[in-house]
Amino acid sequence: MDIELVAASAAITLALVFYTVGVFSERKSGSLRRSHLACFWCGLVFDTTGTALMTNMAAGGQAAGFGIHGISGMLAIALMLVHATWATWVYVRGSGRARTAFHRFSTVVWLVWLVPYVIGMLVGIPLFHLQSVCAVGTSLVVVAAIAAGLAFSSRRKGARRA
Repeated sequence: MDIELVAASAAITLALVFYTVGVFSERKSGSLRRSHLACFWCGLVFDTTGTALMTNMAAGGQAAGFGIHGISGMLAIALMLVHATWATWVYVRGSGRARTAFHRFSTVVWLVWLVPYVIGMLVGIPLFHLQSVCAVGTSLVVVAAIAAGLAFSSRRKGARRA
């Protein structure tokens, strides 16, 4: 296995870990904290690093084209940048209400980010190795199922509190 592929995969997986920890610890705590900001920014740095490495590999002829995976990946990075920047602003200058409600936006950004992650996994892992169109459809189904599970979980928790 190519060392550049290993480094890129490790970086993107670290992005998944940091971003997931940041989003769900913020969601659980009910308020935006400094540790969440650190996770968001680390996730962004690792995702950007991994994406740059993958893009470099694709340009070197090891992968074909800049299709939906590349476009959705760039959109996810842009959204992560907006998210981390807004999180920093909310933490520094936002109201208590804004800090409490911010987790809804975090969850949406995490779900959008998950789409290109799952596409890359489905296309890149030899066991799956789906074609791009199948990978996109499958990733949308997977992410929609996760979103439904999160919505159901939130409603159950809300019903228990009432």
